[in-house]
Amino acid sequence: MLEVRDLEVAFGPVAPLSGVSFSLEKGETLGIVGESGSGKSLTAMSVMGLLPLSGGRITAGSIMFDGQDLTNLPEPAYRKLRGGRLGLITQNPMTSLDPLQKIGPQVDAVARLHLGMNASEARARTVEILGTLRIPEPGTICNRYPHQMSGGMKQRIVIAMALAADPDVLVADEPTTALDVTVQAQIIRLLDDLVKERDLSLVLITHDMSVVAQTCDKVVVMYAGRAIEHGPVEAIFDAPQHPYTQALIGCIPKGLSDDEHLTGIPGTVPNVLNYPKGCPFHPRCTQAKEICATDVPAFVQHGNGQAACHFPGAPQ
Repeated sequence: MLEVRDLEVAFGPVAPLSGVSFSLEKGETLGIVGESGSGKSLTAMSVMGLLPLSGGRITAGSIMFDGQDLTNLPEPAYRKLRGGRLGLITQNPMTSLDPLQKIGPQVDAVARLHLGMNASEARARTVEILGTLRIPEPGTICNRYPHQMSGGMKQRIVIAMALAADPDVLVADEPTTALDVTVQAQIIRLLDDLVKERDLSLVLITHDMSVVAQTCDKVVVMYAGRAIEHGPVEAIFDAPQHPYTQALIGCIPKGLSDDEHLTGIPGTVPNVLNYPKGCPFHPRCTQAKEICATDVPAFVQHGNGQAACHFPGAPQ
């Protein structure tokens, strides 16, 4: 359904994203994981054709959706796909909904625009979708304003908007960031159920490796605007090859014992204006050698996955 190859993005002279590749089949869930500043949301914006809104542009690579390259698609044609066959679940439900409009008209608009439904047909579809998302009294909810609902309920409304035109691919950009832990689990379970019930393809962007382990079929690990490891979830978690992937997995809490300490990764993701030469992770890598500071590593095959590392598999 979706294939991204060697994607590069630039904002003026700055190139915050380069060499990003992944593929997504129908009915699959792909996790894109990494710390804040790794380029995950920028990848989502590229797929959805939203880069021009922030002054960005695609400078190389391709985004193939159902056999069509989207990188040079005119905006009117992209607008038909975006919200239609390509659904977006935005990161913060608190700012994704119009506070001055009731919920019903906001969700209705998607079916009216992309499916050509009239007002009554669109409202019936909205009520049906809200019910599918386990929202109680969906007809009543349609007449409420966003401020009258909890964060978890707002997130379900945003998901309803993404589903209203019956998309083929959903891009969920950190859909649980602004929610408490209990509601996060509910939303992730809901997305997993939707993929299975509707045979959707889902791109799930997150910083949480435990969510990836529970939900995804494949994973792409990103760091400093690059994809540095990718493969089936089982292969990545059973034998992570890149030191950064190993470090992310090491940050997952292992238990509830009193003497357990959370593990962190020393240092921070580099600023886009000052990406390091060579392997972008080498300043934080305990296994880095001289070549890591000078040469960009090529991808090395390991089982069913690939890692861009000069010394794949070395323990971090």
